[in-house]
Amino acid sequence: MTASDIAVRVQGVAKSFGNTRILNDITIDFLRGSVHALVGENGAGKSSVGKIVGGYYSADEGLVEVDGDRVTRFSPRDALNRGIAMIHQELQLVPELTVLQNVFLGQETNRAGILARGDLARFRELEKTCEFGLNPSAKVATLRIAERQKVEIMRAVAREANVIIMDEPTSSLTEDEAQRLHMLISRLKAQGKTIIYVSHFLDHIIANCDRVTVMRDGHVIRTDPIAGETKQSLVDSMLGQSSEILWPELPPAPGPQVPAVAELLDVTTDTGLDGISLKVRPGEIVGLIGLVGAGRTEVGRAMFGADRMTGGTYSIDGVVQQKLSTHRAVRLGVAFVPEDRRKEGLVLTQTTRPNVSLSRLDKISSWGILKPRSERRRVQDMIDHFGIVPGKVDGDVAFYSGGNQQKVLLSKWAVERPKLLILDEPSRGVDIGARQRIHEFIVEMAASGVGVLLISSELEEVINLSHRGYLMSEGRIFAETDSRTLSVEDALNRIFQAQSARQPQETEVSA
Repeated sequence: MTASDIAVRVQGVAKSFGNTRILNDITIDFLRGSVHALVGENGAGKSSVGKIVGGYYSADEGLVEVDGDRVTRFSPRDALNRGIAMIHQELQLVPELTVLQNVFLGQETNRAGILARGDLARFRELEKTCEFGLNPSAKVATLRIAERQKVEIMRAVAREANVIIMDEPTSSLTEDEAQRLHMLISRLKAQGKTIIYVSHFLDHIIANCDRVTVMRDGHVIRTDPIAGETKQSLVDSMLGQSSEILWPELPPAPGPQVPAVAELLDVTTDTGLDGISLKVRPGEIVGLIGLVGAGRTEVGRAMFGADRMTGGTYSIDGVVQQKLSTHRAVRLGVAFVPEDRRKEGLVLTQTTRPNVSLSRLDKISSWGILKPRSERRRVQDMIDHFGIVPGKVDGDVAFYSGGNQQKVLLSKWAVERPKLLILDEPSRGVDIGARQRIHEFIVEMAASGVGVLLISSELEEVINLSHRGYLMSEGRIFAETDSRTLSVEDALNRIFQAQSARQPQETEVSA
């Protein structure tokens, strides 16, 4: 390897926020025309390295070289000028602009500073490369997270960068969509581009990357070719010990004679649900099994009172709910962990303490006056229970890793045990250690008598963590199943068969 083979060199880099050191003596060479993975637990420093290279963080110590030139002044704009683009895990889009406007934001076609037509033709050419099938006129605010992630990816490709940093690019994508992204990465690599690939999907890394750097606690543990690596070898290096990836044992399932804590009967909504009927019993984990766009999130939102029901009935503890609001749902013991923790779950301008306390301030106040000592004690208990790092009651949540942010969000509802816990993508974008703790938490909740509705794009996760499952497609439930007898292959085959069965009906109606 010669100096000309290196696209970006990070050497001896350190970074701190206040008294917290997040990176220590980081040295990595990213080679031209290669896909280089960064792996490690949440908080290991992977995203921070990406942000150093992308110009979002400045190094306190050490140096960064791009194409052999030492960088002394660096910002996201400087990085772009040097051919470096970053796709963030927490998407950086303008919701009120269209897909096309977001893709070309800052590089619009213009003449003498005046916007000119031509971006639509550029978008169509870009779509031939990416093959994402996005509507350029759609407003980003109307898109699901998976579609927004595609917009972010297209924007980076549109900048014709030589180095593209991808932070959890497949966290919201289906397996088919992830495969298409990896095909795009292969095409970019063939053009000589360098991809810095941050992900917790170890199978994706092994199948698609050339080199891997394992990080732990802000240090580089090792950098090696991906050839010869296994999922287990990476996990062992990440955790610093030999470990097995295990699914926790589920508590016994309640019998059919146990009354449901929540029941939907022939429910429809203006968000596309059509005739949804399901039950969740106390102490039972029920999974919604389907692909992105099947309507799983919409079921969760309707049960939390966030989306309006236009037909059917919804009962909580046997009582039919009329015009349910989110406020009343919380009062009735319904909790909801949304898929977008930063936009819908956390208040990033606040610390850990109010983020955990906000949902049930009535439990730590008297006559409208907050009891600070009780609040701090409850929050500290949750920090200790989940192993949130840093373990500060007034920690700055905005700067926490994705896994620790997710633990804070779960603490918000765990601090006061609900009757029904709805989890939408609870382990999205978190590391193997945090994922295991989240899985244990789900089982803990069920064992304590909480009814759990689990939604996950990872079919293996939702199948292995649920007693029963409802198979969904196109806003409908088409089958109920014992999850413990279901395989991922069986689930996919049944979903695809259901889609094929509906296709002739839809064609006939439209005719």
